[in-house]
Amino acid sequence: MYSAGKWQQTVRGNMTTFSRRFILLGGASTLAACAAQPVSRFLAYDGPQVTGVVVYKQSKTLHLLNGEQSLLDVPFELGFAPNGHKQVEGDGRTPEGQYWVDKRNPNSAYHLSGGISYPNEADRAFARDLNQSPGGDIFIHGTPEQYVGARDWTAGCIAVPNREIEFIYAMVKDGTPIWIVGNENSALVPTEQPNPAASGTVTITEAEPNTAEIATGI
Repeated sequence: MYSAGKWQQTVRGNMTTFSRRFILLGGASTLAACAAQPVSRFLAYDGPQVTGVVVYKQSKTLHLLNGEQSLLDVPFELGFAPNGHKQVEGDGRTPEGQYWVDKRNPNSAYHLSGGISYPNEADRAFARDLNQSPGGDIFIHGTPEQYVGARDWTAGCIAVPNREIEFIYAMVKDGTPIWIVGNENSALVPTEQPNPAASGTVTITEAEPNTAEIATGI
């Protein structure tokens, strides 16, 4: 198995610096070894628990949170109709509201992916009143080469860079709540006190895929 070794950074305050430095260190390790063998998509995470995911559509920033502290900030693209809550199948919108990360696909056509629990019962009822399907298969996933640099190209999923989906896949457990909102002023996002466990060391290493994971969805 290829291993790029351990990359560590002390977690203090905002983690935007961590994410940028991590990418640079990872890139340097990769460049040194890429002539020998490919880099694994699967990472093992040993750090503060991700207690929630917040997605701000307006600023196109996804935050992995431990309490109120952001462990990782990630840019993304949305569906071809990025504004507003998803209502019916094929509308190109991304859902808004509180959902859950409920599944993952290690064999995704989009590098890696984690599923979002849309539709909920309210979503189904709304679409049923319109005699339509609410749709489904909403995921956070990577970005194929042909879409790198494209704006809002998905059918409603949240597309992040491939290296970042590797971080997300390793850090976010199934059952983690996710809030998808229009902007930072949304009342939907909960306010929590910072978690003391967020101080410490984050270690992300190359790892074998979890064979117990079920390949499902996008």
